[in-house]
Amino acid sequence: HVQLVESGGGSVQAGGSLNLSCAASPADGYTYTTSYMAWFRQATGKEREGVAAIMNDGSTYYTGSVKGRFTISKDNNKLTLRLHMNDLKPEDTAIYYCAADAFNPAAYGGTWNPAAYKYWGQGTQVTVSS
Repeated sequence: HVQLVESGGGSVQAGGSLNLSCAASPADGYTYTTSYMAWFRQATGKEREGVAAIMNDGSTYYTGSVKGRFTISKDNNKLTLRLHMNDLKPEDTAIYYCAADAFNPAAYGGTWNPAAYKYWGQGTQVTVSS
């Protein structure tokens, strides 16, 4: 019911910044499917992990390793999710995915549980060199 398309990935040196965007295109009448959105990432050989999430009331959550460095925001008019990443580290290297769901993920396995989100983008690569 909604298509998610990420953009903005790339290669940077440690300490640099990148801005990711996720454009949501819900089918008519399905805007509610983007009520809860998040960014996940998956490094080679590792499990997908939650990075930042934004709830329908605007509250935001961050995993510990990115607190103070990453900022998640959402433009409800343009249906765009963003992730501003500062002070990037080599360990931030991963494919970054945008996720969305109509229901609070905390009630369906947890904010950082990938299974709690129904809709996913195709991912965008972020590479940070030391």
